[in-house]
Amino acid sequence: MTDVFAPGSIILALLIGAAFGALLHRGRVTSCNVIENQFRLKDYTVLKVMLTAIIVGGVGVMFLADPNLVKYAVKDTNLLGVALGAGIFGVGMVFYGYCPGTGLAAIATGSVHALVGALGMIVGGVLFALSFDWVKANILTVGAYGKIRLPDITGISSPVWFAGLALVAIVFFVWAERQQNR
Repeated sequence: MTDVFAPGSIILALLIGAAFGALLHRGRVTSCNVIENQFRLKDYTVLKVMLTAIIVGGVGVMFLADPNLVKYAVKDTNLLGVALGAGIFGVGMVFYGYCPGTGLAAIATGSVHALVGALGMIVGGVLFALSFDWVKANILTVGAYGKIRLPDITGISSPVWFAGLALVAIVFFVWAERQQNR
């Protein structure tokens, strides 16, 4: 295993992070107005960016995992934990006007309110860490199904799932463009 704190690794991480932030800015998702309008169903930029990232990232992982170039680690399925986490994340995103990644990219553009919100993310992370033993005992046990994936439980291969997701994304992109052009 390579040393993640080696100078080359740190420089590579900074370059990738800067490129990611620049792409978020170019995609206009560093603007809280774009994110707010996503929740108002007036601007679908955020959803289009996220679907594109999911498809590209998923296909990339699939192609790297199949020839065993990377180790694919499946996380435990905890339905209640995911549902509660998604709800808290969504409410936080509405109040903050950013998701964590776009918030950090907005800080790089000079947004002071994004910086204040990032401090809130840090406080939330600390509170979660302090309460994790309770969360693990009382929440993560409800709807816990272990390490499962859709291809495993449906018998449908990963490439077919990604092709289906890509088709859904394309249909959504066409629909969203028509909605925004009205």
